[in-house]
Amino acid sequence: MPRDQVFITTKFQPRRHDPDAEAQKSLRHLGVEQIDLVHWPEGGATRAWAGLERARERGLARSIGVSNFSAADLDAVIAAATIPPAVNQVEFNPQHYRRALLDACGRHDIAAEAYSPLGTGRYVADTTVAKIARQASRTPAQVLLRWCLQHGLIVITKSTHRARIDENAQIFDFALSAENMAELDALDQTGGTDRALESTWW
Repeated sequence: MPRDQVFITTKFQPRRHDPDAEAQKSLRHLGVEQIDLVHWPEGGATRAWAGLERARERGLARSIGVSNFSAADLDAVIAAATIPPAVNQVEFNPQHYRRALLDACGRHDIAAEAYSPLGTGRYVADTTVAKIARQASRTPAQVLLRWCLQHGLIVITKSTHRARIDENAQIFDFALSAENMAELDALDQTGGTDRALESTWW
């Protein structure tokens, strides 16, 4: 596969002071010439952004983005940025359907990327998800991933099992009905928040 079709993403630890130097370390460790660099809002939404822009301008990073940025964080970084974030990586799944944050990403033309789309495996056993999976003759995991796609989300799934990786890729030959999507949307536990996290770890 051509390198320009592959994203190699690493995260900048915001409590370190020089995103440019950290990008160079990542390049050496990974043995590649370019990375795609993401950071989270520790220390404030804009504190590290100028350094990420420098890494992008020097060609160390092909694209730069953020993770766990709320709508307010996105507004702040856009106001200060020369280069806007390409992506905001946030937990999205039916139980964390952050509608207002997804809308904010759309307003700023920032791609929304879903991590933990299966709730680290917890949500495949949800009764609503299981019912829809039976109706669609699909697995619960496929239903959850398809929900993400139909909301315009980029999806990241994690598995160490080849069979599950193959299964997770089989989501492009079916669609969930509007009724199914509404049922899954109703599982949201965030109140449609514009926040990326209910509580921060930093």
